[in-house]
Amino acid sequence: MPEQKKRCVVLGVTGGIAAYKAADLCSKLVQSGYDVHVIMTAAALELVTERTFFTLSRNPVTVSLWDVPVWQPEHIALAERAELLVVAPCTANFIGKYAHGIADDALTTFALAHTGKVLLAPAMNPRMWNNVAVQDNLKLLQSRCVEFVGPEAGRVACGDDGLGRMAEPEAVLEKICQLI
Repeated sequence: MPEQKKRCVVLGVTGGIAAYKAADLCSKLVQSGYDVHVIMTAAALELVTERTFFTLSRNPVTVSLWDVPVWQPEHIALAERAELLVVAPCTANFIGKYAHGIADDALTTFALAHTGKVLLAPAMNPRMWNNVAVQDNLKLLQSRCVEFVGPEAGRVACGDDGLGRMAEPEAVLEKICQLI
């Protein structure tokens, strides 16, 4: 696919242990011909590195609102180009902030500036997933036409079993292809 024709996808990576799956998803998106731009939260940087996503996406990775080398804020410039925001893994923290319009980092600020489609791939402990506040936030986002893929049932990192595992990268990619 020629560079100017590639469809722009922003991949938000939050601080869930499933962040390692986001690297695989990023690779699969690039191999499928998408122009992938990654925005990572500080918590995600505790689990996977910026260099991983820089190498896989072949684009600079945004980790802060304050490290922008050009005059136009990156979250606004990128919001004008991106067709889809995918947050994978998507933590309860991001879901709550996004549902209530809190923009306190690069990813949440981008999410509020983005006017295109949004796909969230939740990943969290089953007790967190079933929490009333999380479920209320999900309903609020669904009422705003936010799309979801997963979570899946199974064993999560803490050893608990239940609904909360991030959908596999192939399933997330399939949903992305359906949306754009």
